[in-house]
Amino acid sequence: MKLVAVSSCPTGIAHTYMAAEALEQAGKAAGHEVHVETQGAAGSTPLDPAIIAAADGVIYAADLEVKDKERFAGKPFVDVGVKKAVHDAPGVIAAAVAAVEAGGGSAPDASPATSADDASTDASGAGSPPASGAAAAPPAAASGRNAAVGAGTRVRQWLMTGVSYMIPFVAAGGILIALSYMLAQVAWGGAEGAIEVTNVDAAAVVASFDPASLQDWSVILLKTGQLAFGFLVPVLSGYIAYGIADRPGLVPGFLGGAAAGFVGAGFLGGLVTGFLAGGLALWISRWKVPRGVRGIMPVVVIPLLSSAIVGIVMLVLLGRPIAAAMDGLTSWLNGLSGSSAVLLGLLLGAMMGFDLGGPVNKVAYTFAVTGLATEGLATDATQYRIMAAVMAAGMVAPLAMALASTVRKRLFTHAEQENGKAAWLLGASFISEGAIPFAAADPLRVILSSVVGSALTGGIVMAVGSTLVAPHGGIWVLPLIGNPLGFLLAVVAGTLVTALVVVVLKQLAHDPLVAAERAAEEQADPDLTRTA
Repeated sequence: MKLVAVSSCPTGIAHTYMAAEALEQAGKAAGHEVHVETQGAAGSTPLDPAIIAAADGVIYAADLEVKDKERFAGKPFVDVGVKKAVHDAPGVIAAAVAAVEAGGGSAPDASPATSADDASTDASGAGSPPASGAAAAPPAAASGRNAAVGAGTRVRQWLMTGVSYMIPFVAAGGILIALSYMLAQVAWGGAEGAIEVTNVDAAAVVASFDPASLQDWSVILLKTGQLAFGFLVPVLSGYIAYGIADRPGLVPGFLGGAAAGFVGAGFLGGLVTGFLAGGLALWISRWKVPRGVRGIMPVVVIPLLSSAIVGIVMLVLLGRPIAAAMDGLTSWLNGLSGSSAVLLGLLLGAMMGFDLGGPVNKVAYTFAVTGLATEGLATDATQYRIMAAVMAAGMVAPLAMALASTVRKRLFTHAEQENGKAAWLLGASFISEGAIPFAAADPLRVILSSVVGSALTGGIVMAVGSTLVAPHGGIWVLPLIGNPLGFLLAVVAGTLVTALVVVVLKQLAHDPLVAAERAAEEQADPDLTRTA
């Protein structure tokens, strides 16, 4: 068969491309032709329309709403998360083949901006009946989610769409602010520079900027990073609404996020306005209106009504209660010390090590990065310690798998040993997904080991007080880390513990499949025996 697929994950980095490679290899092994479009952080190259037209079925391996889903209208499909494609690509291929053979799946629903007259038009533009299962049911979402996808899955996809677009703003703003603090310590001749730079009037510096002044440069970098952070809540809200209602949700979503920032409701307010704006825009787009009004619906009526309602609700009704909740959360975090801070580090570390880039991992990461956007933080604030704990814990699993597969080769297949070589760099760069090939082959032992070591790392970071303003980078942003030696100590300790636990567990429960695969590899290539 000929299959086409789309893969995407919240950050658009690792899982997106790992799923694509896994699907292509699994399809080839099963005798099928698979073409994958990766909708990742670097953008995407759309599949050739001729390839789509010739395809027998479609695979959606996505945690986000698939872009331009209407291209695949009328073709049987399966809709799975990106992690399923990474862990069980042969199973996903088999499910797609079964859907094609059964004539299953349904055509993606029409966009909310599409008129009812066009709802039954197929991909070629000719009028045709909807595919089986898609007939009279109203669209489940503007972007084309089918009714078979559960409500919980759709909510997670909408939320992850907002997070996916938000993370680059946090990364850019966070690293710029961190660089500003570093430069300020040089410019003011001491650690107090990180505080001095925040007290300078940025407008006055811009008006009389001196290119030869390090102090002026540190102020400019700080302000630039803060401006990038200023988009965080509007982007989160806007793209949650976009995930729900497509383009009609953007205006009320961004406006709602800006309103949430104005009243101090923070990212919690952005979450509320994102879902509210998307739901309103989707509802209004489904109104049955006269043909003459249809043309102005997406450019006037939908943005006007939805923006007015969202703005009023946030500014008058919900903003102040949510802002009070945010103030309470900030006060609680700032008051954490001693054992309570260590317990939080243990919890966040365990979450980072649990599913290696999956939903639980992303919850911990999002909690950390949204904390970075809190205004008026001291340079040793708990939010910065949380970010350091989360990043350190996220580095542990791939580094530990790399170490274990190096020192105890007989417990790992040759393919896993090769994956271990790449995992050194992935772990050092804070890409937790580097441990996924190991977890996919041996989930119980690898995940248990990862949770233990990552939790230890998170607790140590909180205990020693390491801080981090940059939301990504691994060892490459080490100069931006407060107490870098403590940070490295935590990563090394977690890596050693995770590697030790996984080696012990594998030795106690000898895996006959690994032994058989290892024996087959050595028989095919005698050199492997010597390298083991």
